[in-house]
Amino acid sequence: MLTNQTILVTGGTGSFGHTFVPMTLAKYNPKKIIIFSRDEMKQWEMAKLFQGDSRVRFFIGDVRDKDRLYRALDGVDYVVHAAATKIVPTAEYNPFECIKTNINGAMNLIDACIDKGVKRVVALSTDKASSPINLYGATKLASDKVFVAGNSYAGGHDTRFAVVRYGNVMGSRGSVIPFFMSIKDKGVLPITDARMTRFMISLEQGVELVWHAFDDMEGGEIYVKKIPSMKVTDLATVVAPEARQEVVGIRPGEKLHEQMIGVEDAFYTYEYPEHFKILPAINGWDTCPKRIKDGKRVSEGFSYTSDNNTEWMQPAELQAWIDANREKIGSI
Repeated sequence: MLTNQTILVTGGTGSFGHTFVPMTLAKYNPKKIIIFSRDEMKQWEMAKLFQGDSRVRFFIGDVRDKDRLYRALDGVDYVVHAAATKIVPTAEYNPFECIKTNINGAMNLIDACIDKGVKRVVALSTDKASSPINLYGATKLASDKVFVAGNSYAGGHDTRFAVVRYGNVMGSRGSVIPFFMSIKDKGVLPITDARMTRFMISLEQGVELVWHAFDDMEGGEIYVKKIPSMKVTDLATVVAPEARQEVVGIRPGEKLHEQMIGVEDAFYTYEYPEHFKILPAINGWDTCPKRIKDGKRVSEGFSYTSDNNTEWMQPAELQAWIDANREKIGSI
């Protein structure tokens, strides 16, 4: 699929890109992977990791700049769209900037990919796009809708778009595990709510979901990986068993439980052994056999949230993961 192909990753210096690039180089041996992002220092640091590998290229640019995208997409076959303004408080205090990147940037990329003849585009989404309560989630919902509709917008062109959606990425920069690890010696861990639950997915699983989307997509699908949940209090106990847990209250824009599929999407959602697939409600695509394949429609009223999950991560499993990944937790 990706063997001897040219791939571009927007926002490629982030946590996802740092995992996607080495995994994809090893598994598929692509012709080229282009890291497209706007932070020159992050590119400089990342380039050191792939020094001497001519398959990895770096391209300074911003998804807000359509002309720069057109230049970067010359000869590109596949695109992973990971660029986003994603810190919830930052988005709330800088709404215009969040919209410019997450919505306008998505529209720019869609236009450029169609015009440049890109084969497949997979955009990364978030649990916060399902029934959003903050601006970041609202912009990502709009972005998801734009990418889904991009398949009809493409007209007679061959470019196809799909979306992957997942929640809390274990150990990624800014996430709760490295945060708890950084303050555990203080003896107190802040817990927003004792009832809070979160989905748990590794970056490697996120990369594999993108690979699957590229291989499976017809256009317009939203792929949701089946992953375990965990109570935040249990997570804190694993990281710092001796620390006292202090409830500090839910922050603005934060949900008690993560949601990746809402009841409103149940009518268009199909289940598979390792994932769910939300099909487009437009153009009758939700009944398209090529998109459904061997999926089974979920029951009416179904939702996929971190508190109603059937699979839960046990403390011993999280401890084993931390032990195996301790050196890179919080570094990317």
